Amino acid sequence: MSPVGQRERATQHRVIEFFIAELGYRYLGDWHTRENNRNVEPELLTAWLVGRGVEAALIPKVLRQLDRAASLGEGRLLYDANKEVYRLLRYGVKEKAGAGEQHQTVWLIDWANPQANDFAIAEEVTVKGEHKKRPDLVLYVNGIALGVIELKRSTVSVSEGIHQNLDNQKKDFIRNFFTTMQLVMAGNDTQGVRYGTIETPEKYYLEWKEPTDSSSSYAELSSVTLLDQHLAQLCSKARFLELIHDFMVFDAGTKKTCRHNQYFGIRAAKAYIHRRDGGIIWHTQGSGKSLTMVWLAKWIRENVADSRVLIITDRTELDEQIEKVFSGVEEEILRTKSGADLVARLHAHHPWLICSLVHKFGRSSEGESEDEDGGSSEDFIADMRRSLPSDFSPKGQLFVFVDECHRTQSGKLHGAMKSLLPEALFIGFTGTPLMKQDKKKSIEVFGPYIHTYKFNEAV
Repeated sequence: MSPVGQRERATQHRVIEFFIAELGYRYLGDWHTRENNRNVEPELLTAWLVGRGVEAALIPKVLRQLDRAASLGEGRLLYDANKEVYRLLRYGVKEKAGAGEQHQTVWLIDWANPQANDFAIAEEVTVKGEHKKRPDLVLYVNGIALGVIELKRSTVSVSEGIHQNLDNQKKDFIRNFFTTMQLVMAGNDTQGVRYGTIETPEKYYLEWKEPTDSSSSYAELSSVTLLDQHLAQLCSKARFLELIHDFMVFDAGTKKTCRHNQYFGIRAAKAYIHRRDGGIIWHTQGSGKSLTMVWLAKWIRENVADSRVLIITDRTELDEQIEKVFSGVEEEILRTKSGADLVARLHAHHPWLICSLVHKFGRSSEGESEDEDGGSSEDFIADMRRSLPSDFSPKGQLFVFVDECHRTQSGKLHGAMKSLLPEALFIGFTGTPLMKQDKKKSIEVFGPYIHTYKFNEAV
C-alpha cells in the first residue's frame, strides 16, 4: 500500500474506533472480500425483528416488502425507490401473518428508543453493480444501510469524496445500493464533514455547525479532530435517527435534509410550543425558511392533539409560494379565496393546514393602506366582528405562522387577526435584519426570539 493509501486507511481506522468507543456502534468487519454485500442485510434485520418479538410468519413478508421497495428494476428512479423505502422506515410495514388475519404494523426501527436498535459500521463494503464500487464506511441500523461516508486524507479536499458519492449513485456503478440511504457524507480531518442525501449536487452539500451550549455532549470536543466532532454530531444514535425521522423531505423530485439552523430552530420552537409560548424565528434569507415551516407544521400535526396550522403572508406571490412548497412535499394545504372563505374554514374543523393573506382579516386588499378608510383600530376590529357569524369560534388548537412578520406586526389587520384568534399560538418568521425599532415591536407582538441564524447573536 502506498504512503497516501496508508494515511487514508489510518484515518479510517481511527474513525471506526471512534464510532465503536464513543458512539456505541458495533463493528461488522472489513467487507472488502465478503460476498453479496447489500443495503439490506437479511440476517441482521431478521435477528433484530426476532428479538423484538415479531411473529416468525411475518418476517419473510416484511423482508419481501422492503426488498420490493428498494428494487430499481424496470427503469425505476432512485428517488422513487428511496421514497418508498423511507415510508416503510418512517411509518412501519403493514403486513398480516396469514389469510383472514388483521394487518399489523411491523417497525423496522424503534424511533422512540434509539438505544434499542442495532447500530453497526462496516468498512470497505464491496458492492456489485454494473461496475463494482467500495464505499469506505457504511452505517447500518438493524441491518439496513442508512448512512455512507467517504473519507479523504487531510491534504485532499472533501470535494473528492463528494464526487465519489455522486459517481457511486450513477447507473453505471452501484445506484441500487443507495435506495435505502438517508445521509450521504464525505469528510477529512481538516474540513470535517459535508453531508447531503441521495443525488444531492455538490453545491448543496452542507456543513454542520452546532452551538457550544447545545444539549449534545458532542457540541465541542477538544480532544478530537473536526472530522470526529462532525461525525459525532451527525451520527450519534439519537441524533442520527432524529435527522432521519424528522428532517427528511421529498420535494417534487428532490430529496432534501435540513441545515443546522433549521434543525436547531425547530428544536427550540418545540420547547416553546410545549410551554404554549409564541416567539420569532429569525433566519437569514435563503436559509430555507419555507422548509422550516414544513417540518415544524408536520411535527405539530403529529404531536399536538387536534392541531391546525394557519400560515399568514402579506404578498400574493408569498401565498402562492407557500402553497407550492407544501404541495411539493405532498402536504395538502388550502389557500383561502376571500375573507369569508377564511372565516368559514376557521369555523370548521377541517382542513388542518391553511394559508392566507393577512388582508383577508379585513376589508382592505393587498397593497391598500389599512388606514385609508380612517377610524381607529378598535373601530376596525368592532366592524370586522359584526360581519362574523354569531356563533363563530375557531376550531382546534390553532398555530399561526406569520411569514415576514416584521411587515405584519402592527396595524389594523394584525390587530384583527389577533382579536379573531385569541387562543392561537403565534410564531413569527423573518429573514430580514430587524431595525432596532422593528425588533422591539416584533418582540412586543410575537414574543422573544425562539432562534436566530447566528448562534452567538445577542437577542
